[in-house]
Amino acid sequence: MVVNNLYIAELALSGVIIATVVAMMLTFCVRYRSVSTVSRSNRVEKTWHFEIAWTTATLGLFLIIFVWGAQVYAWLYQPPPADEEVYVVGKQWMWKVEHAGGQREINAVHVPVDKTIKVVMASEDVIHSFFVPAFRIKHDVVPGTLETIWFKANKTGTFRLECTQYCGLQHATMQGKIVVMNAPDYARWLTSQGVHESLAEQGAELFRAHGCSGCHNGNSTVHAPSLVGLFGTLVHLQDGSVRLADEAYIRDCILNPRSFTVAGYAPLMPDFAGQLGEDEVLKLTAYIKSLGRKQESVR
Repeated sequence: MVVNNLYIAELALSGVIIATVVAMMLTFCVRYRSVSTVSRSNRVEKTWHFEIAWTTATLGLFLIIFVWGAQVYAWLYQPPPADEEVYVVGKQWMWKVEHAGGQREINAVHVPVDKTIKVVMASEDVIHSFFVPAFRIKHDVVPGTLETIWFKANKTGTFRLECTQYCGLQHATMQGKIVVMNAPDYARWLTSQGVHESLAEQGAELFRAHGCSGCHNGNSTVHAPSLVGLFGTLVHLQDGSVRLADEAYIRDCILNPRSFTVAGYAPLMPDFAGQLGEDEVLKLTAYIKSLGRKQESVR
């Protein structure tokens, strides 16, 4: 509704401007047609008052639209606390979807109605774009980054999901659907998927398998920063900068840790670029986020 209101206002303003210009053109065409006897002798030499008034009015309208659009932009990119999180990996030519509970889907996203859904996205190959026309959301998924977007569907149904960045020969087939369900149906859908491990639990296995727990465990002899309660905090880096520990920061630290060395720690962590797929990075991210919620030590 917020985006719709801005769009309707811009469309209405554009219509008024076009109608005004066309009306003036038609008026002059009719009034000063070749057979008209209207006097053409009283030419106006200067129109500064008219020009200043017209320019000021249009500038004022532009600033109103600009401020309004900036507020909508900030609203879109400052999501409220999420009720559900969904992890999406785009690849030629499909959307791979995983829920926090470990449920997996291809080219479909099942979500509950009237809940804030946070979508964490990555790309395995080229730029894709996550676009749901009915929800007025569109966000590019750039390789090498984690992107987030959110929505809150207020009615049940099935809505079209598209990729709107040309991503190869079968770009037109990269389509899916968002299935919005009421709470009981969504709960039944989750339990019917036969999943035994959540995304965070899968991430914990990867964490141990790649030796991460050997350094980040509180009892380790290696001096490495604790990950308990990390997510959502401000991290001071060795170069003097400060980063918010969000999904993108965690991804950067996993794949390129020496560029994001925490202040007071030696750059000892090896990078995992090329060793982990995007879906594995998302699982590790889910696990590290869960440590903040559980307030437990890294095992």
